[in-house]
Amino acid sequence: MAAILGISAFYHDSAAALLVDGEIIAAAQEERFTRQKHTPDYPRQAIDYCLAEAGLKMADLDQVVFYDKPFLKFERLLETYASFAPRGFASFRKAVPVWIKDKLFQKTHLLEELNQHDGGMDGKTELLFSEHHLSHAASAFYPSPFDEALVLTLDGVGERATTAVFLGKGNQLTPLREINFPHSLGLLYSAFTYYLGFKVNSGEYKIMGLAPYGEPRFVDLILDKLVDLKPDGSFRLDQRYFNYATGLTMTNRRFADLFGQPRREPETEDLAQFHMDMAASVQAVTERIVLALVQDLAREFDTRNLCLAGGVALNCVANGKVLRDGAFDRIWIQPASGDAGCALGAAQVAWHMEQDQPRLPQADRPGGDGMKGSYLGPEFEQADIETRLRAAGAEFHVLAPAALSDRAATDLAEGKAVGWFQGRMEFGPRALGGRSILGDPRSPTMQKTLNLKVKYRESFRPFAPSVLKERVSEYFDLNEPSPYMLIVADVQKARRKQMSEADQALFGIDKLNVQRSDIPAITHVDYSARVQSVDHETNPRYHDLISRFEEKTGCAVLINTSFNVRGEPIVCTPEDAFHCFMGTDMDTLAVGNCYLVKGEQDPALAEDYTSKYALD
Repeated sequence: MAAILGISAFYHDSAAALLVDGEIIAAAQEERFTRQKHTPDYPRQAIDYCLAEAGLKMADLDQVVFYDKPFLKFERLLETYASFAPRGFASFRKAVPVWIKDKLFQKTHLLEELNQHDGGMDGKTELLFSEHHLSHAASAFYPSPFDEALVLTLDGVGERATTAVFLGKGNQLTPLREINFPHSLGLLYSAFTYYLGFKVNSGEYKIMGLAPYGEPRFVDLILDKLVDLKPDGSFRLDQRYFNYATGLTMTNRRFADLFGQPRREPETEDLAQFHMDMAASVQAVTERIVLALVQDLAREFDTRNLCLAGGVALNCVANGKVLRDGAFDRIWIQPASGDAGCALGAAQVAWHMEQDQPRLPQADRPGGDGMKGSYLGPEFEQADIETRLRAAGAEFHVLAPAALSDRAATDLAEGKAVGWFQGRMEFGPRALGGRSILGDPRSPTMQKTLNLKVKYRESFRPFAPSVLKERVSEYFDLNEPSPYMLIVADVQKARRKQMSEADQALFGIDKLNVQRSDIPAITHVDYSARVQSVDHETNPRYHDLISRFEEKTGCAVLINTSFNVRGEPIVCTPEDAFHCFMGTDMDTLAVGNCYLVKGEQDPALAEDYTSKYALD
């Protein structure tokens, strides 16, 4: 038996992943255990979970692989400050002591941390370091259903690369192209995230959700002043408008002057049409760059398959446009596309490339890939669930699985918000029916209710639909599965509602309350939806729930949003689920075979969740 542990840490979204003989056994983000969103800390609890899931100790591991190379990052840091000098001295003065004190000696630090688990490593265990974008590429290609594919990775920055292309063939990845720092599509998007008053490395998805409320009227200005885009998709950013290379902010005064307004004050300044138009513009530019890259790759190389990873691959609107463009016949996107997924990719680099081990056949596996539906986190036995809930003070009924699904489907059909905690926790940022809050998509008020009374988040943010895999094309303009909620598709025209002239004349957030289809709670203002197709093979219990809901309502779709409030990581344990349930206006909660009703709980156990977590 060969066991390899992958680790991502010390920047954001720390995580661990474990392979045994090449098979993915477990993977989880550290934030789920510490309850600190996007934590960069050493993933101690995630590692402990992965080892426990496999019944292993640290000394049983053959290799531990870190997801990038700190020395190369430090070289890039020094080169950047030297090239921009004397600009950036304040940032340099803050950054370099931290690097010298901690990050340059990361190998020593890692060995110290690893040796604190289960008696530590033995002399046979190797500590290896992968490269950042290679880790991303491995996480996308090796679990994919393709024997051969082009792999495109896009993010903020790794060691030097911000964009990379690889050819995956068999068990090998060959680098083909690279765009290097400071020219970064991820950092361009983050710059606009910062300028619009949202948190960098957290609020980018809000820009994507805000974009359909605006008009992309700044596209030409962005492409004229900020981004030099070439026909092959390569690009350069004019650093005179940005501050991220050597400063302490993402943008500068020149950037604000270009668009005629100062940066939006986070949380205090209302969103105006200008901000929505800016969001629409950077989203449109992002899509144009991604499509140009993809189309040029399709022209140059023979393979008809494409894999995507890196933080930009979480932009499911752009992904949907890549799919519909048809330059590639099939695409596959790593569900944990951000840095958390690099823990998995790093382990796979060691197994396939360092050890030259063959890939496992993926196409015949549940879901058609090697990710097991991305249900790779902790699961709790029924007896353990009951013990934990009693200790938390919960009142619950224990129901047979079929009766529990039927009860939940009835509550959903009656317009109730249902917490759904079943099976293994998801790996990656999306809740996929393991740790979800569910609602009725037919309700014209459910989107606002969930945003304001359950999630405690901005009203403009859309919700995603979960739809039975076999019924996807009946609801959405999508002819293939989308198991990981990473493809945006339009609601079928037959399900749309005709808008009045007055409705069509609305601008901005005023568009929010217009019903656009017979599933209005998941239909965004541009008639789009971020689709999750639910496969009976990978999640039979969730598939059964949606099927029962369809029997009662004629609708094979549910609202699916992550089981958390704004700023909170997705819940991990039954206790997490109960506390969130008691801190929000969720009506009922299903944890394993336990069913909880809000009115039966002790009101003294309610928590104020409106300010419990730092805003994201």
